[in-house]
Amino acid sequence: MEKTNLEKTITLRHELHKYPELSLHEEKTLGRIREFLLQNTSLEVVDRDGWLFAVKRAYDPEAEQIAFRADMDALPIEEAVALPYASSKEGISHKCGHDGHCAALCGLALALDQMETSKTVYLIFQPAEEIGAGGKVCAKLIKEKGIREVYAFHNLGGYPEGAVVFRRGLTQPASEGMEIRFFGKSSHASAPEEGRNPSVVISEIVLYIHKLLKETHSGMVLCTVTGIHVGTGDFGISPGDGTLRLTLRAEYEEELKTLKQEVMRFADQLAAQSDLQTKYQFFDYFPETKNSTQGIDRVLAAAKKMQIPTIEMSDLWRASEDFGYYLKECDGAMFYIGNGENWPALHTKEYDFNDRILETAVDMLTLLAMEQEGYDEA
Repeated sequence: MEKTNLEKTITLRHELHKYPELSLHEEKTLGRIREFLLQNTSLEVVDRDGWLFAVKRAYDPEAEQIAFRADMDALPIEEAVALPYASSKEGISHKCGHDGHCAALCGLALALDQMETSKTVYLIFQPAEEIGAGGKVCAKLIKEKGIREVYAFHNLGGYPEGAVVFRRGLTQPASEGMEIRFFGKSSHASAPEEGRNPSVVISEIVLYIHKLLKETHSGMVLCTVTGIHVGTGDFGISPGDGTLRLTLRAEYEEELKTLKQEVMRFADQLAAQSDLQTKYQFFDYFPETKNSTQGIDRVLAAAKKMQIPTIEMSDLWRASEDFGYYLKECDGAMFYIGNGENWPALHTKEYDFNDRILETAVDMLTLLAMEQEGYDEA
């Protein structure tokens, strides 16, 4: 990567970090990316509703097409690191590294602008990955444009800095948020029998979930309690309403559906026995992310050519990722670049994207964008 391009890419990353925006509110982030592309490249920039893509046209109009995706949204986490480019927004910061992903894709745009390509390259800047909403919308571009391959990377702590980390086949699971609301009847705390308090039902569901997860499944299945709310805490009131919030996660989408149905069946059964009404809401659905064989082979060939060490994951990464929507449409892969073995974990206050891996990321993406020989030997 050229030194000037790297400096521009790092500067952009810091600017994006300073002005983070939550899912579906990435207007200014989008504006900064658009401005960077228009000022620094001659790539065609196309605006869509809440997102954009840039295009580097191949010299052959009949050439195959390839795409790369970066996510733009930040998280509702307070900045706790003393950075010169620290978040300027209270309670919001880039604690997943999407600022780095976008900067890397802009670095790829700089590289593409300085070369001729045998493939038409699409760069997709996607909103709302953290809630699973952006990928479903943006992945429609794959079919619309007849794109044959799509790639993305994610930074990842716990692995050597700059190493390419990968998993063949299923690499990240499906997941969905579930909220169960219970409606009973409040009463005086001295006469709980006169009301219908949902606390016992909620407790039994939580215990049942632990039993359910011990049953045999064909892949990883997980259910995490993310919130329990019953009453106001007033010592004189036995509450009548309550809420249980869960994140359901499964290696396969079919098992996620089965898990959801089983939890609902048990909750309805207990609620009926206690004369409680139930209401369900579901949030943040993520499909399974499954790499194609061809996609991973290409990633490994690029790493080999660059003499970058590669590490194969034995188990999938449990975090969900809406890049799975893209991989349902064509070949491709999600791969990871190590931040460092002792680097702070994603989604923590201590985390910041590691600028030292930007060059590796851009060089990997650039090599994947080029027509290469020798992939069959990887």
